[in-house]
Amino acid sequence: QVQLVESGGGLVQAGGSLRLSCTASGRTFSNFVMAWFRQAPGKEREVVAAIRWSGSTSSAESMKGRFTISRDNAKNTVYLQMNSLKPEDTAVYYCATREGIALLSTAEAYAYWGQGTQVTVSS
Repeated sequence: QVQLVESGGGLVQAGGSLRLSCTASGRTFSNFVMAWFRQAPGKEREVVAAIRWSGSTSSAESMKGRFTISRDNAKNTVYLQMNSLKPEDTAVYYCATREGIALLSTAEAYAYWGQGTQVTVSS
Protein backbone atom coordinates (compact mmCIF):
# COMPACT_ATOMS: atom_id res chain seq x y z
CA GLN A 1 0.00 0.00 0.00
CA VAL A 2 1.33 3.39 -0.98
CA GLN A 3 2.00 5.80 1.85
CA LEU A 4 3.11 9.40 1.59
CA VAL A 5 4.41 11.32 4.57
CA GLU A 6 4.99 15.07 4.34
CA SER A 7 7.09 17.23 6.62
CA GLY A 8 8.58 20.70 6.74
CA GLY A 9 5.57 22.95 7.06
CA GLY A 10 5.31 25.72 9.60
CA LEU A 11 5.01 29.43 10.22
CA VAL A 12 7.26 31.81 8.31
CA GLN A 13 7.33 35.54 7.69
CA ALA A 14 6.66 36.98 4.26
CA GLY A 15 9.80 36.83 2.15
CA GLY A 16 11.07 33.76 3.95
CA SER A 17 11.67 30.21 2.74
CA LEU A 18 10.57 26.70 3.60
CA ARG A 19 11.41 23.29 2.21
CA LEU A 20 8.78 20.59 2.27
CA SER A 21 9.63 16.92 2.04
CA CYS A 22 7.49 13.92 1.13
CA THR A 23 8.69 10.36 1.50
CA ALA A 24 6.86 7.58 -0.30
CA SER A 25 6.75 3.92 0.61
CA GLY A 26 4.95 0.75 -0.36
CA ARG A 27 5.81 0.52 -4.04
CA THR A 28 8.61 0.90 -6.53
CA PHE A 29 8.17 4.44 -7.76
CA SER A 30 10.22 4.33 -10.93
CA ASN A 31 7.10 4.84 -13.07
CA PHE A 32 5.34 7.35 -10.85
CA VAL A 33 4.87 11.07 -11.09
CA MET A 34 5.04 12.90 -7.79
CA ALA A 35 3.39 16.24 -7.24
CA TRP A 36 2.64 18.95 -4.74
CA PHE A 37 -0.80 20.48 -4.42
CA ARG A 38 -2.08 23.09 -2.03
CA GLN A 39 -5.47 24.08 -0.68
CA ALA A 40 -6.25 27.35 1.03
CA PRO A 41 -9.39 27.80 3.16
CA GLY A 42 -12.45 28.15 0.97
CA LYS A 43 -10.54 27.43 -2.21
CA GLU A 44 -10.11 24.43 -4.46
CA ARG A 45 -7.05 22.27 -4.34
CA GLU A 46 -4.54 23.46 -6.92
CA VAL A 47 -1.37 21.99 -8.34
CA VAL A 48 1.93 23.55 -7.40
CA ALA A 49 4.37 21.37 -9.34
CA ALA A 50 4.92 17.81 -10.57
CA ILE A 51 7.99 15.77 -11.39
CA ARG A 52 8.71 12.55 -13.27
CA TRP A 53 11.15 9.85 -12.19
CA SER A 54 13.47 11.22 -14.88
CA GLY A 55 13.48 14.62 -13.19
CA SER A 56 11.49 16.57 -15.75
CA THR A 57 9.02 18.92 -14.16
CA SER A 58 6.06 21.16 -14.63
CA SER A 59 5.00 24.03 -12.40
CA ALA A 60 2.05 26.33 -11.98
CA GLU A 61 2.73 29.61 -13.74
CA SER A 62 1.96 31.69 -10.68
CA MET A 63 4.65 29.95 -8.67
CA LYS A 64 7.42 29.62 -11.23
CA GLY A 65 10.59 31.30 -10.11
CA ARG A 66 9.71 30.99 -6.44
CA PHE A 67 8.92 27.30 -5.96
CA THR A 68 11.12 24.42 -7.12
CA ILE A 69 10.26 20.74 -7.08
CA SER A 70 12.94 18.07 -6.97
CA ARG A 71 13.22 14.41 -6.06
CA ASP A 72 15.74 11.96 -4.69
CA ASN A 73 14.84 8.63 -6.26
CA ALA A 74 17.17 6.67 -4.00
CA LYS A 75 15.20 7.96 -1.02
CA ASN A 76 11.75 7.93 -2.68
CA THR A 77 11.49 11.52 -1.56
CA VAL A 78 10.20 14.63 -3.30
CA TYR A 79 10.95 18.14 -2.14
CA LEU A 80 9.36 21.53 -2.61
CA GLN A 81 11.66 24.48 -2.06
CA MET A 82 9.58 27.60 -1.50
CA ASN A 83 11.27 31.00 -1.59
CA SER A 84 9.99 34.57 -1.35
CA LEU A 85 6.87 33.34 0.38
CA LYS A 86 3.78 35.54 0.43
CA PRO A 87 0.76 35.54 2.76
CA GLU A 88 -1.33 34.21 -0.13
CA ASP A 89 0.84 31.07 -0.15
CA THR A 90 -0.77 30.11 3.16
CA ALA A 91 -2.41 26.72 2.66
CA VAL A 92 -2.26 23.05 3.46
CA TYR A 93 0.30 21.51 1.12
CA TYR A 94 -0.26 17.95 -0.05
CA CYS A 95 2.04 15.45 -1.66
CA ALA A 96 0.46 13.16 -4.25
CA THR A 97 1.55 10.47 -6.64
CA ARG A 98 0.19 8.68 -9.68
CA GLU A 99 1.43 5.87 -11.86
CA GLY A 100 2.56 6.90 -15.31
CA ILE A 101 4.59 9.70 -16.83
CA ALA A 102 2.01 12.38 -17.59
CA LEU A 103 2.56 15.55 -15.56
CA LEU A 104 -1.11 16.11 -14.90
CA SER A 105 -2.37 19.08 -12.93
CA THR A 106 -5.77 17.92 -11.73
CA ALA A 107 -6.20 16.44 -8.27
CA GLU A 108 -8.52 13.74 -9.61
CA ALA A 109 -5.66 12.25 -11.61
CA TYR A 110 -3.69 11.36 -8.49
CA ALA A 111 -4.57 8.17 -6.65
CA TYR A 112 -2.42 8.51 -3.56
CA TRP A 113 -2.19 11.42 -1.12
CA GLY A 114 -0.35 12.41 2.00
CA GLN A 115 -2.03 13.87 5.05
CA GLY A 116 -0.93 17.41 4.26
CA THR A 117 1.29 19.90 6.04
CA GLN A 118 0.27 23.41 7.03
CA VAL A 119 2.22 26.37 5.69
CA THR A 120 1.38 29.74 7.18
CA VAL A 121 2.99 32.93 5.92
CA SER A 122 2.60 35.99 8.10
CA SER A 123 2.71 39.53 6.76
